[in-house]
Amino acid sequence: MGSVLRAWALLTERPLSLYAVAVLRIGYGLLYLVFLLREFSHRDAIWGPGSPWTPDLARRLFDQTGWVSVLTLSDSRLYFELCYVSALVVSLLFLLGWRTRAVSVLFAVVVASFHARSIFITDGGDNLVLLMALYLVLTASGRRWSLDARRARRTLGRRNLPALAPQLEDARRTLVTAVHNCGLLVIGVQVCLLYGAAGLYKVQGGTWGSGTALHYVLNLDLFQPWPALSHWADDQVLAIAVIGYLTVLLQVAFPFVLFGRLKYPVLTMLLGMHLGIAVLMGLPLFSGAMIIADSVFLPDRFWIAAGRLGRRVLGREAEPKSARGTAPEAPCGAVPKQGGRVLPVRDLP
Repeated sequence: MGSVLRAWALLTERPLSLYAVAVLRIGYGLLYLVFLLREFSHRDAIWGPGSPWTPDLARRLFDQTGWVSVLTLSDSRLYFELCYVSALVVSLLFLLGWRTRAVSVLFAVVVASFHARSIFITDGGDNLVLLMALYLVLTASGRRWSLDARRARRTLGRRNLPALAPQLEDARRTLVTAVHNCGLLVIGVQVCLLYGAAGLYKVQGGTWGSGTALHYVLNLDLFQPWPALSHWADDQVLAIAVIGYLTVLLQVAFPFVLFGRLKYPVLTMLLGMHLGIAVLMGLPLFSGAMIIADSVFLPDRFWIAAGRLGRRVLGREAEPKSARGTAPEAPCGAVPKQGGRVLPVRDLP
C-alpha cells in the first residue's frame, strides 16, 4: 500500500517537468511553422486541389482507413488557402503559448489534417510530430515560457476567479495534474519504444551486424543532398563501422539509462547522431522531431539554467520580481501539494 500511495501522490500532487513540456511545445510549434513556410511555394502540389493526389482520392482513402482532414471538406482553392494561412497562425500561437489549452487542440487538428491529406509522402518525422501534437493536448505546456504564463504573472493578485466548493476545486486540480503527468509519461514511453524498437530491428539486420549498414545508406541517391560529403564520409571505413555499432548500442540501451547520470552522455551522442542524419541524409524534419522529443528527459533544473544562460548571452538579466510588484515564482519542484490552499493563478491551467 505504501508503494501505491507514493505512486498516487507522484501522479496527482504536482505537475512534473513543466519546463520540459514547454520546450516540446516551442520546439514542435516552431518545427511545424518552419515546415509549412518552407513548403509554401509547393503547398498546392502537396496538399491543395492541384495535387496529383486529389481531394476526391483522399476522401476515398478516408472511407477505408477512417482518417479525416479539414483540407478535404471543400475542393475550393480559396478554402484551401484559408486553411493554410490558419495553419500558419495556429502553429505560431502554439509556439508562443497563447491560450494554450485551446490552441493545442487546434494544433493537433492541423497536424493530423495535413498528415492525412497526403499520407503517402510522409515519413517517420511526420509520424512523430503527429503523435507528439496529440500527446501535448493532455499536458499543461503553457505554464512556462509562454504568453499565458506572462499574462498570469502580470494579473497575479488582480484577477478574481469564480469561487468553487473546496472539494470541487481539489478534484479539478487533481484531475488536471493527473492528466498532465499521464501525458508526460506517455510521451516518455513513446520515445523509449521508438528507440528500443529501432535498435532491436537493427540487431536483426545482417548489414548492421557486419558494420556495413551506413555504407549502403550513404550511397542511396535519394538521401544524398551533398553527394561529395556522403562519398567522403563513406571513405572513412573504420569510423562508419564504429558509428554503426554505437548507434545500435545507444538505441537498445536508451530505455535502461534514463534513471542515472549515464543518460546525459547518451543524449549527447544521440544529438550528434540526429544532426548527422539531418546533414548527410537530408532529413531535417525527422532529426528535429527526434531532438525535440529527447529533450523531455532533461530535468527542469537544466532548462532553468539554460534560460538563465540565454538571458545573460542576450544581455537580458531577469528583473527582480519584487521590482515588478509580483510575488517571487516558486522554484521548480516546489508546486504545493493538492489540499486546502488554492494554487497561484499562474499555476492554473
